[in-house]
Amino acid sequence: MNNSHDQSFSRRKLFEFVSAASLGTGLIGVSAATPQVERSKRGGTDHTPGLRTYNVCDFGAKADGVTLDTEAFQQAIDTCNREQGGTVLVPAGVFVIGTIELKSNVTLYLSAQAKLLGSGNGTHYHAADKIPLRGDSTLGDGNVGLIFAVEAENVTVEGQGTIDGQGSEFRSPTRGTPPPSGRGGAERPYHLLFYRCRNLSVRDVRLVNSAFHSIRVIQSQYVKMEGLHIHNRVNRNNDGFHFISCEYVHVSNCDVECQDDACALFGSCKFVTVTSCSFSTRWSVFRFGGGVAENIAVSNCLIYQTYGCPIKLRCSPGSRFENMSFSNLVMNQVTGPISIGCGPQTRPNGELVEPEDESPGIVRNITFSNIRATVVVPQPLPEVPFESRYNPGEIKSCMALNGVGPGNVI
Repeated sequence: MNNSHDQSFSRRKLFEFVSAASLGTGLIGVSAATPQVERSKRGGTDHTPGLRTYNVCDFGAKADGVTLDTEAFQQAIDTCNREQGGTVLVPAGVFVIGTIELKSNVTLYLSAQAKLLGSGNGTHYHAADKIPLRGDSTLGDGNVGLIFAVEAENVTVEGQGTIDGQGSEFRSPTRGTPPPSGRGGAERPYHLLFYRCRNLSVRDVRLVNSAFHSIRVIQSQYVKMEGLHIHNRVNRNNDGFHFISCEYVHVSNCDVECQDDACALFGSCKFVTVTSCSFSTRWSVFRFGGGVAENIAVSNCLIYQTYGCPIKLRCSPGSRFENMSFSNLVMNQVTGPISIGCGPQTRPNGELVEPEDESPGIVRNITFSNIRATVVVPQPLPEVPFESRYNPGEIKSCMALNGVGPGNVI
């Protein structure tokens, strides 16, 4: 008994000695999962370049839901980028911001109780001048973002927090009347806007009430969208995802409730996968238009309350849609589940749009498998604060395949 007591006592003493020595010498550090944020504009606990944490509150952000915190956010991002990257931390609180620019090697992390609230004052936003509005017919549609990045690499937005664009402030109450923000039309801000970026990730955040599209990605490569919840039904043209001429794009485990195209792929989009997502919208879910769309796989998705067309391919002259697969899709309460059109486009008034390219459009090697759809008459979407008109062709339509004009290949 005495020997057992002595051994127990010795082990306890030894443990206490090692613990004290470790804390004093740093031999045993604090777990990386529980970093202590240093209140310094130099960054966080780890001073290794690329691993530092920059708390926006250390740069003057107030998180009171009233004060404009744009400058503090931009200073934190700029410092993080200048010091070889790291994480810009948004702690709990409501942060009012206008336009901010993300830069290379920066991760914007929103903690669970953090909310970025887009300012309702249109003067707090500005255009990303490097993003052209015209000259490339696949761009257009504005160059203003609440958060944007241009020609950046290794950019991430993640966390359990929320980005609220206050989109209703950018909707005109009546035609011809300025919206409350003073900024409307193509000058409305997107939630997230990326142009010519590489290694781009957006994960887990909740995106609500954008003034325009929620996520717009232009001419970018190696893009991942994972675990997002998008609820975007407070303004017209409230797209979910809008990709333009992007490559190596992967969308997974996302829930999208929007008012316009849920996952638009315009221009030349290649090497794209969309899987394990749910979608609901007034218009299209998978909307293809113009350019060359090829090597695209959509699988294991749920589409519901979609009153437009879940899968819509519009191949204009000079365009090519090829090697695309749509499989294991459940569609409940939708109109026009599949629509493929090849040929010249017309305007709403019936006028023919003059094509930029006279060569025929090509649609080939498109497969549809294991798709179940329940077709209904269009209905108003819940929570949309304005009325949507319905086209005659949307009433009780199912599948449509059209080839108009000479030389088109389907």
